[in-house]
Amino acid sequence: MKIVLEHGDRDTRDAVERLALTSPFEVVIAPNAGPRTKPKALAAALPFARGSYVAVYDAEDEPEPRQLREALAAFKADPELACVQAKLTIDNANDGWLSRQFAAEYAGLFEVLLPALAKFGLPLPLGGTSNHFRTDILRKVGGWDPFNVTEDADLGFRLARFGYRTGTIDSLTWEEAPVGHWQWLHQRTRWFKGWLQTWLVHMRRPILLWRELGWSGFVALQLLAAGSVMAALLHPLFLGIMLWQLLVGDLLAPGNAADAEIRSWLSITVLLGGYAGSICLGWVGLRRRGLVHLGRSLPLIPIYWLLLSVAAARAIHQLVRAPHEWEKTPHGLGRSSLRKTKPNANSGGWAARDFNALVAARHRRRR
Repeated sequence: MKIVLEHGDRDTRDAVERLALTSPFEVVIAPNAGPRTKPKALAAALPFARGSYVAVYDAEDEPEPRQLREALAAFKADPELACVQAKLTIDNANDGWLSRQFAAEYAGLFEVLLPALAKFGLPLPLGGTSNHFRTDILRKVGGWDPFNVTEDADLGFRLARFGYRTGTIDSLTWEEAPVGHWQWLHQRTRWFKGWLQTWLVHMRRPILLWRELGWSGFVALQLLAAGSVMAALLHPLFLGIMLWQLLVGDLLAPGNAADAEIRSWLSITVLLGGYAGSICLGWVGLRRRGLVHLGRSLPLIPIYWLLLSVAAARAIHQLVRAPHEWEKTPHGLGRSSLRKTKPNANSGGWAARDFNALVAARHRRRR
């Protein structure tokens, strides 16, 4: 097991040294050059991987104990499978409305959307953690792009372009959602910026992309990468149009001109259709996880979307000014837990507890 650390992160390196880890654990120090990103660290560790399979976990992750066995079983059952993605779920969903939104969003993504994409053979934008690869294929497609701040999505589309399939497994990995709006904004800005980077890189040769992905994969890239950012950017515009028309009494007023009528119906359809789609996706995901009680925050989707719009605008700014900046998300600050029992010592919880305590202490010092 490789624990990859930044060269200049002395506090974390000291914390790992205090654990006095022995075989099979091995510490890899990322080179002190280039962007300080997670994919650069992963790319630095990949040459030292000796096994037939590679699994990626963030330090704060709490995967279910048998997840590696389930991933291996999936590979054994399907020799053409290049990668499998486990299901990420939020542990601190009861910390507030924002963490509940995050939990519903993750439930919809990992319980509904990604399994559906895998079922229909479409490109699968990976989550940043709990993904498992065949090592030889991972090396063949070039590993991770050190300059892409959503290296997981980029790699998922690259696997598809090389003709490989990605699947999902029914195994949970518990994560912690950002506990504050500012931490959430930093994380979501990075995600949007990475989606834009992914779209720009893969669209450099659109005809070749069409040939490699087919029309369905090509459309999936447009909707998932560019579409998610554009929807967030356009949301305030449609909301503003509808609210203004409502304020001045022009919204679906009798006698409106045809173009005004079209604008009104377009604004209403886009807004309500988008809200309804997000609510249904989150509700179905939460129901499959037995967490329907978290659905009480779903009516706040319009407010959540406004926050997404701020993050998308911030991502555009950063894409120009600081394209490879990685705003790290503090962990270990959660106040609640959906799990009834303590993490199993064999599930990877040792890393989460020690790293989370370290990051929480550093976060308190910064405040």
